[in-house]
Amino acid sequence: MSQPIRILVAEDLPLLREDFCDTLAAQEDMEVVGSAATGAEIVALAAQVPCDVILMDIEMETVDAGIRAAEAILLEHPQIKIIFLTAHETNDMITSAMGTGAVDYVVKGCEEAHLLEHVRKTFAGHTELDPRIHATVLEEYARLRRSERSLIFFINNVAHLTPTERELVKLLLQEKKVAEIARLRCVEVVTIKTQIKGLLHKFGCTRTKEIVKMIRQMNLEHLFQ
Repeated sequence: MSQPIRILVAEDLPLLREDFCDTLAAQEDMEVVGSAATGAEIVALAAQVPCDVILMDIEMETVDAGIRAAEAILLEHPQIKIIFLTAHETNDMITSAMGTGAVDYVVKGCEEAHLLEHVRKTFAGHTELDPRIHATVLEEYARLRRSERSLIFFINNVAHLTPTERELVKLLLQEKKVAEIARLRCVEVVTIKTQIKGLLHKFGCTRTKEIVKMIRQMNLEHLFQ
């Protein structure tokens, strides 16, 4: 018989932790090699006890203790496969958890057979995320790709701004109105409107508020100081 799957369990509720451990230990192909009640404990345990898979709760001593623990563990032991087992199913929590490098995310309350199947597939390298989790991860990936393209597009445009246009963006970031900008730059209002029209064209926007919002969302205000 091949070596059983060595599993660590991190769960702060004693009854749940015991139940998970009993369920896993009852399987011929699995062995529970340790358990922990906090993120700090599971990090220390993973450093001391060789394991293949960790079932990781998210909310333990803090609301994101499991996420922080997973980051620390995978930094030192990237070969360990982490499955988040949690009651949290919000998009933000899912993307934060999967962003650690964990390979699976199972919601508590699932059938025992479902959990065991995920453990076995994870160990074998054939993880199949539940449809809801898979869709959320793909959506986040698409959002990041859009943001990446937007950032590249934005940076390219910034590189081609004239000194006058940079100054104009700086004043827009300061919430200055067209008339006030014209006065500060000692030019006619119509001149500022013409410059703004050119600026909007470069950024593919229809309003100056869109440019300001884009810059702030990307935390690039410092480029116009």
